[in-house]
Amino acid sequence: MTHITGKPVAAPAHEDRQDLASSLRQMIAVLQAERQALATLKADALLDVTREKEGLCDELAFLGSHIGAGRMDDETRALAQTAKSLNDVNRRVRNLLAANVTGQLEALGGKRHAYSAHSGPA
Repeated sequence: MTHITGKPVAAPAHEDRQDLASSLRQMIAVLQAERQALATLKADALLDVTREKEGLCDELAFLGSHIGAGRMDDETRALAQTAKSLNDVNRRVRNLLAANVTGQLEALGGKRHAYSAHSGPA
């Protein structure tokens, strides 16, 4: 936002909160898309949502630094908690999928691989 003199002026806190809420809603939609991509194992969709998540994370970090957690309203806090919960569920699903792949590779090879989570003597 700029002032009539052309000098930059900080956006009002209310606009920052609206932008933060909007970005959190977008993040929730992206996390839901990620969950769908994980369920269908669509690699292209996973790459797309990963890029979107990275961009939104940058945006949320910027907006959050201007607002601060103590100045968020109840709606924005609820949106942040919803996004956090969805991200946690998606992380657990990703970990389960990775563990399944590791198990399948170990079953094929008959031994543990150096890169597996359980590295050590076979």
